[in-house]
Amino acid sequence: MSHLVQVGAGSGGMTVLDIVCRDPRLTHVTLIEPDVYKPHNVVRHQFPLSAVGQRKADLAAQWLKERRPELRVDLLACDLMDPGQADVIDTAVRACDIGICAADNEPVKFHFDAMMRRHAKPWTLGEVLSGGIGGFVHWFAPTGPCYGCVATFLRRSVTTDKSKPPDYSAPGGPAPETTIPASRASIEIIASLHAQITLQLLTHGAAYAPGFTSLLLTLEKVPGIFDEAFRTHRFRIPRGPECLICRDAPLPADLDRALDDALTRLS
Repeated sequence: MSHLVQVGAGSGGMTVLDIVCRDPRLTHVTLIEPDVYKPHNVVRHQFPLSAVGQRKADLAAQWLKERRPELRVDLLACDLMDPGQADVIDTAVRACDIGICAADNEPVKFHFDAMMRRHAKPWTLGEVLSGGIGGFVHWFAPTGPCYGCVATFLRRSVTTDKSKPPDYSAPGGPAPETTIPASRASIEIIASLHAQITLQLLTHGAAYAPGFTSLLLTLEKVPGIFDEAFRTHRFRIPRGPECLICRDAPLPADLDRALDDALTRLS
């Protein structure tokens, strides 16, 4: 009897949602997704061409109900950061058992992290790198490092060609080495890994200890970035003592401004 809150039902997010919600322990889902299904989404999504123009949230609910009619699905077809929906979203997060972030938007990741941490809820995040050359899956515990710690650590620690660095914290951003969009195959692989780690976190809860905070799986050999294809890299990332979000000192009164400052420093 578990309640999942998920942000995003794009090509990767829908795959994660589909896999995770087939687990009978999940009995309630709250999906936050404001977007409309568009023609360019079709090639990398489960939904058919005939669904173009409909809300992704409605399509996702129909998809889940066709497979698990007993599943309770609540839809919030709004932006996670919409101040007009803040109370409704906060109520859902407070009541959930686990969260999934499937958004490719940095402010949304920080905002979701802050909410999950405030209510002491575990959550996971999957990121497909530009061009589908690989991807990350991160998991977060209420007392562990936050997304800010992880993003900062990876920017400083992952060795790449210094002349053309990919943006590891913005999977949708440009990468000079590869400009084609991620393929459906790449998205499926990372999303499936994301779903597996989420289900393991749901199983073990506070005792979950896979030996990493962030897992990188390379899918292609790319000179100057990845020496090998299909290689995993495990990152054990500590909490940052000066992190504005998860340091031991009280959170700033104006958290949104603090997050804006953190994003500015990261970029």
